[in-house]
Amino acid sequence: MAKPSVLVTRRWPAAVEAQLAENYNVSLNTGDKPMSPAEIRQALKSHDAVLPTVTDTLSAEAMDVPDAQAKILANYGVGYSHICAPSARGMGLMVTNTPDVLSECTADLAMTLLLMVARRAGEGERELRAGNWTGWRPTHLVGTKVSGKTLGIIGYGRIGQEMARRAHHGFGMNVIVYNRRPVDRDLLATCNATQVNSVDALLPLCDFVSLHCPGGAANRHLINAQRLNLMKPDAFLINTARGEVVDEWALIQALMFDMIGGAALDVFDGEPRVSPDLLQCDNLVMLPHLGSATREAREAMGFRVLDNLSDFFQGHEPRDRVI
Repeated sequence: MAKPSVLVTRRWPAAVEAQLAENYNVSLNTGDKPMSPAEIRQALKSHDAVLPTVTDTLSAEAMDVPDAQAKILANYGVGYSHICAPSARGMGLMVTNTPDVLSECTADLAMTLLLMVARRAGEGERELRAGNWTGWRPTHLVGTKVSGKTLGIIGYGRIGQEMARRAHHGFGMNVIVYNRRPVDRDLLATCNATQVNSVDALLPLCDFVSLHCPGGAANRHLINAQRLNLMKPDAFLINTARGEVVDEWALIQALMFDMIGGAALDVFDGEPRVSPDLLQCDNLVMLPHLGSATREAREAMGFRVLDNLSDFFQGHEPRDRVI
């Protein structure tokens, strides 16, 4: 019996690619560049499964394939806002994702960003590398204490919960949560967290605000000029969720005019394009979408895709089906 044909849109960890090659007839994107809509359409026409990542825009245009051979999009990543859900449903395409396995590493990265912006680590490294450090002095790059402060978490899913554990149990932070649905009291109690009913209620209470909500149209510019104005003037915003969740123009204004203490971003609206104005903000820490970038997490994500594919091709319901 012929092996199912799958196309992988970007390069994956070698161990995962080797397992894919053993189980399937695999086509790899050896150039490791984002695929065009025309290339995605061709992949959907000629393979049983397509394995996209968050760097692939599977828009209505890219998925305009009435005669698609593919029956599943096994996504490498948790978020799937880059996949046009109505098109997938219209084509009868199943969509899966890879939850759980990257939660800890993404929360580690969010905590890294929080600490970096609070302690002005980015500014300090830039100064050192430029050869401008003149030595220790009492007023040099004075930052903000983290321990014991109040952290607001917007989106209390797996990653948000891991962030709360690190902040509360590691740094004694008070945790305030906004989530679309009520969070179980016992779950909140593990970090002595308090849930509020709106983003607007959360923002004025927090010294740090960390975003862990889904992307997509529903949350586009969730953090806008009005909501940035609700933050304390010395508070910090951390985003490891999706770039579109933050109105970057409004954030640039807030940073340039010192309306908030600072921000730290791992994701950008329209990435890999980064607004030149963001680069001018010294009170901003930026990383190139490294949330899940550990060997352990990236391999586990790939093997989770393999699990979903195996279930699908054996006629079972994949555990990570989202569409």
